[in-house]
Amino acid sequence: MKLYAQLLPLLVLIGCSSPHKAKEVDSRVEIPAIVTSDAVIGIKDGDMIYQRKVLMSEELRNIQSESYRLEAYVYGGPRYLDNRGLYGLLKDCHMELGDSANRGDGKLRWLESRTYVIPEDELTVMGIENKTQIVGVSEELLQDRLARYRIYKKVLTGRQDEFETKVKACELELKAQRQATSDSILQ
Repeated sequence: MKLYAQLLPLLVLIGCSSPHKAKEVDSRVEIPAIVTSDAVIGIKDGDMIYQRKVLMSEELRNIQSESYRLEAYVYGGPRYLDNRGLYGLLKDCHMELGDSANRGDGKLRWLESRTYVIPEDELTVMGIENKTQIVGVSEELLQDRLARYRIYKKVLTGRQDEFETKVKACELELKAQRQATSDSILQ
């Protein structure tokens, strides 16, 4: 019983520590040699190491920018200044396949709806700051935001491959349909 009484405060302290708390990082290396702008090799605690150090603001900016670029490339649409995206190309191709001028049936083929992957950031708190400005604030743990955008990037990369394949397949079908049309005209 005494053991439990002694361990209880320790367990409470362990349970209260958060993986999101900022901690001191020692990035010093001995005999550093630059590999790239954000990486060095050197000696740390007697071991030869490769160390990559980035500012987390840059890491977050890069992953967010890449995710938004991928989403614009795949889906386009009004969120991205009406860029057509792969989705728009596929929609146009489906319209041409249905066009009677291309031996289509005059009907638009079904196309899944445009569904963006990255949700709009929502303001979680609105109020007055320093009695001078009305502001809106949204907060998220940095580690969670990085993880979320890495998932968006992975999903969008998969959808990019999927839509590129669908566009190519549609273009091949349209080409064959047009060829059949021109062959029937020549006969």
